[in-house]
Amino acid sequence: MSELNTSPEAPRSAPEAPRQGPGPDVPARPKGEPRFPDGPQADPAGSHFERRIRSFQPRRSRVTTGQADALQRLWSRWGLDIDGQRVVDLGEMFGNGNPVVLEIGFGMGEATAQMAAADPDTNVLGVDVHTPGQGNLLNLADHHGLSNVRVANGDAIILLREMLAPDSLSGLRVYFPDPWPKKRHHKRRLIQPEFLDLAATRLRPGAVVHCATDWEPYAEQMLDVLDAHPDFENTRAEGGFSPRPAFRPVTRFEGQGLDKGHVVNDLLFRRVQHREPQEQRPL
Repeated sequence: MSELNTSPEAPRSAPEAPRQGPGPDVPARPKGEPRFPDGPQADPAGSHFERRIRSFQPRRSRVTTGQADALQRLWSRWGLDIDGQRVVDLGEMFGNGNPVVLEIGFGMGEATAQMAAADPDTNVLGVDVHTPGQGNLLNLADHHGLSNVRVANGDAIILLREMLAPDSLSGLRVYFPDPWPKKRHHKRRLIQPEFLDLAATRLRPGAVVHCATDWEPYAEQMLDVLDAHPDFENTRAEGGFSPRPAFRPVTRFEGQGLDKGHVVNDLLFRRVQHREPQEQRPL
């Protein structure tokens, strides 16, 4: 695996911080001017789609000068705003016909960049709403010459439902999603039967869904939902959780949790052969 000099991973499920001013090297912008004129849009889908319960919360935090520079320079080439207005040609996006893995929620992009460097023949499309993380991943990809990384900004559900073709993905990664620990918030968790209904339509047979979490109640729910879904089968013959595969690096956030005694569970489930289409549950 290539050695990458990465920055600390973004905190997960953190309360929204007060809006901070620009860094010392970033001039203040006039009121109403876009934060990054050539970068990701603040709300790419706008009001084009229905309002629904979301599994994510946008976080405001300071964007460093390096991250801002990467967003300005590279977004037009390697970025995608999820506006839901077109179906994306992934071969054209990456410039080749290599398999594409979708990663939902990449934080600061450390693990994403490391896995992309270790497997240059697999394209990685990472989606997140955290602007510093988007800039950091673009910066890492540029610095290490990772031509197999693209960054999407916005709602992963709209990306899957409106902008990706059937059978276009060879894998799906969901690492350390927000666990929404309070019972009244469990409906916000991403890994639900209706999400898997949608994901199954975009994953080709044999594609692997790889989830990881350090929140044990959520891990148990993930396992129950994946076990019960007819479009997926556990890659572990005896069932249950899988050992962490060598290709998934331990992030700094995860390492801190392990030092505190947290238990991290990985789940790897394979998309089975297509069956007769059934009515999809609404998201």
